[in-house]
Amino acid sequence: RERFFSQSTRSLGRVQRKEIVMRKHKLPLKKRCELLSIPRSSAYYESTANTSRDDLLMRTMDEIHLRLPFYGSRRICDELADEEVVVNRKCVQRLMRRMGMNTLYPKPNTSRANQAHKVYPYLLNDLKIDSADQVWCTDITYIPMKKGFVYLVAIMDWYSRKVLSWRLSNTMDTAFCVSALQEALLKHGTPEIFNTDQGSQFTSEDFTAVLIEKNIQISMDGKGRWVDNVFIERLWRSLKYEEVYLHGYETMAHARDGISRWFHFYNQRRKHQALEKMTPDTVYYESLNAEARASA
Repeated sequence: RERFFSQSTRSLGRVQRKEIVMRKHKLPLKKRCELLSIPRSSAYYESTANTSRDDLLMRTMDEIHLRLPFYGSRRICDELADEEVVVNRKCVQRLMRRMGMNTLYPKPNTSRANQAHKVYPYLLNDLKIDSADQVWCTDITYIPMKKGFVYLVAIMDWYSRKVLSWRLSNTMDTAFCVSALQEALLKHGTPEIFNTDQGSQFTSEDFTAVLIEKNIQISMDGKGRWVDNVFIERLWRSLKYEEVYLHGYETMAHARDGISRWFHFYNQRRKHQALEKMTPDTVYYESLNAEARASA
């Protein structure tokens, strides 16, 4: 019986083994812990993490990051203290990793890179971007909800600032990024260059293979190129202050509906001073029409 108990649970993870230990069984708890290589102290341990407090902290940290994107964990701690929120730096660092929050300052990598993935050179130095579909870019951000959070990825045309596609996910994996990319390519054709940061989602073979198949040049931000994310960082700031923070999303479906409405407004009705008070849709399609007339 002991041999069967040990062999049948050998391939399980630590958390799963702990759950099995705490179930009723004929073997004494001490023996069960020995067979599964789990200390008895950890078998009795119950997590004291306060999820609701973490959610509130992440929401506040996100607001600070949007106002002061160059603040690191130390200064975010100071800002929280000014708002009478007592928290240590290790907690802030843990939540920043969980949110995928990256401080904007010159550094070798602006996102978590996977050393096993190929990193492509930066192609936008001194490049004049003067037409739609010349350069596309992408990024991921954290979206707070009443309970928990989700991640949002968007594909943007650099010249017009038009959001070409987007996806929500409750995990920061590669699949939802690839899905957003495939939708943008299906609806809008192919750009000449696709620019990303060095995050593991964008350097993965699943993501880059889609670009290579379409003969799209891949560009990745390198050392000191943090400023190249400014356009899409401004998009995140506008989205959160004009939509996300005004509505406490109850569910992922609720978040998807609200963000969809705002992106529709952003592309078709929201005028940009940098675009001579035109909307992204107007600039994007006028550029495509001008190219079509020139090639006719």
